[in-house]
Formats: sequence, structure tokens, C-alpha cells
Amino acid sequence: METARIAALLEPFLEQPLVPSQLDQISTYIDLLLRWNARINLTAIRNEEEIVTRHFGESFFLARHLFPVSIEKACHPERSQDMSEAHVLAESKDPCTSSLPALPQGILPAHSNPPRVLDIGSGAGFPALPLKIWAPQVHLTMIESNHKKTAFLREVARALTLTDVNVTTDRAEVLADRPDFPRAEVVTLRAVEHFEKILPQAVAFLAPKGTLALLIGAAQIVHLTTRTTLMRWHPPIPVPQSSASVLSIGVLS
Repeated sequence: METARIAALLEPFLEQPLVPSQLDQISTYIDLLLRWNARINLTAIRNEEEIVTRHFGESFFLARHLFPVSIEKACHPERSQDMSEAHVLAESKDPCTSSLPALPQGILPAHSNPPRVLDIGSGAGFPALPLKIWAPQVHLTMIESNHKKTAFLREVARALTLTDVNVTTDRAEVLADRPDFPRAEVVTLRAVEHFEKILPQAVAFLAPKGTLALLIGAAQIVHLTTRTTLMRWHPPIPVPQSSASVLSIGVLS
């Protein structure tokens, strides 16, 4: 899929455009998703443009509320989507990119180190992998119990040359009960089955004062206060181009 069209489709979900290297990663990701989806059920959405808006758009919408400035923009605010090929090729030698400065914190508490992000039920990789594209220095762990889907997640991470990505093939309820399993500053969750049951487990994965970011249906908001008594919830944020989806972000008290 052409990167110019990807950028146009993502515009309603972002306050700043992505840079060419990020758009290239998304294009590669879409190609892999369509190819694998012909063999295993990763997503019911087959249309490329709908994949961009529904999957990538919602994921980047979550990412930019957690971290308001993409790392590429934090390093190079003067850059635009018209960045020359020479600049793109030089990015690997850019000291700003290699040193990975601290992310601007949105509504997250300040962290001295790049935060650990844990995504539950990652499936086809949303919102976890777009968040990693947006903020490449986060330490990302994805939990997915389906072996074929974990193979896909590892293939995407390899193809996009994403580092510091861990894919764990296990059930969330098993890992949540393990005291030795690392806790995370940020836990993400999107469109999982049995949401009301998995919610307390998501809280169990949080480090002290950790942040839980959920892409859910508006009808599921009622479960937030009844199932997560230790969380302080921000008002839900409507997701663009959706009549039912919201972004809910809470902080562990």
C-alpha cells in the first residue's frame, strides 16, 4: 500500500504526521498481515484501507495519548513527510535516533527510564506494534496464547527491525499469578473476549502507579469502576471515526 495513502488515512487519528520511515514500516506490516491472514485468522478485516483506519489508526490514537510526541518528531521537529531519501538513509547514523532521548510524557507519570509496556492478547499486534513504531525505545512484551499468532508477531518484529520486543506464548491468567513475571509501567488491552474477566488480571500486571490503556466499547465502561477499584480513571476519549469505541486510561492508585 502506498505510504502517501496510509498517511492520509491516519491523519484523523494523529496530531502530527508520521515520518517516511514509520510509514514504510506500516506498509511492510500490512503486506505481512494480508499474506499471513490468508493462512491463519488474524483479522476479519480484509480491506487495506479499513485495516489502516481500524487497526493502525486506533493504535496510534492510543500511542499519541500516552506519548504525545513521536520519538522521530522529538528528535527532528523540523522534518516533514517530504524528507529526502538521503535523510531517511542517514537515520541509522543520527546520534539523536541512536541515543533515544526520553519520551515526552503525556498523562503518564514521569519515568527515569524507558517504560515497560505489556500488551495482553496481542493477536495481530494491535495496539502493541504500532505503539512500538511510534515509541521505539519502550520495552515491549506481548502476551498471546496462540502459537501461530505469536509466530506472526515475531515475524513482524523481525521484518520491521524492532528491538527490545518479547513475545510470550502463554495465557494471561497464568502469567498474572506468577510473582516472578515482570510488572509493567504501561499495560494495554484492545478488543479481547471476556473483557470483564481479564480486566483484574490486567491490573495485576501493573507496576506501582502504572497506567492501564484500554481500547474498548463504550458499553464496557461500566466494568472499569466495578472491576478495578484501585484505579483512578480519566474520562473516556472517543475514538475518531467510531460511534462506539473509546480510549480509557487509568492510573493505579
